[in-house]
Amino acid sequence: MEIGRVLLSSFVSLSALFILTKIMGNREMAQLSMFDYISSIAIGSIAGEMAAMSTDSIIEPLISMTFLSLCTLFINYMTCKSIILRRFFQGQALLLYQDGQIYKKNLLNAKIDIGELLAECRVMGYYDLEEIHTIYLESNGKLSILPISSTQPVTAEDMNIESIQTYPMANIIIDGQIMHNNLNSTGKNERWLRSKLQQKGVKDINEVMLATYDLTKDDMNIYTSYNKRFKKDIFE
Repeated sequence: MEIGRVLLSSFVSLSALFILTKIMGNREMAQLSMFDYISSIAIGSIAGEMAAMSTDSIIEPLISMTFLSLCTLFINYMTCKSIILRRFFQGQALLLYQDGQIYKKNLLNAKIDIGELLAECRVMGYYDLEEIHTIYLESNGKLSILPISSTQPVTAEDMNIESIQTYPMANIIIDGQIMHNNLNSTGKNERWLRSKLQQKGVKDINEVMLATYDLTKDDMNIYTSYNKRFKKDIFE
């Protein structure tokens, strides 16, 4: 049956694309370099043709996708080892502006006009070039902006104030399930957790959608589910 073949090829195509992307790593989903962008388009095009049954065989597109993925992995590995290959395949940052000087040649190489540069600066919250000391165009196409020192926010170090180091929150309950590995990494145990829940008036752990542990305060934040319907007149 033709429909069955199309469904099977679509499933195989999607599965292969997912597995190969997992193998190549999260960089395929981030801001891509030029080489990563080209390889992703090529692999995706082959997967689309296989899903649409543009070819009579499923094996040949799979071999082609696997070969391109292996080539991408090899190139990414080599670029980690060689700065020359890294600059060739991934490019390097371009200096577009520094200390009141616009580098026109680099703008031309990047195919960016002054209007686009100013627009990107505004998107990042800079409406005046006098507030900026340096602008780089990174190899992934994003701008990096260094503001001048006088416009940077005042820090605790600038004011000689002793600050306390904060730490990332640890998710210890998600959707009513205890994250035992996260809980153990905080140095606490399940007995401590249930005691904290009782102190905060939580009778059923299944009501907790999210609970986080704050190492700085040595305390737990709890977010429970709310199933009742809101009255419209509250917001009207």
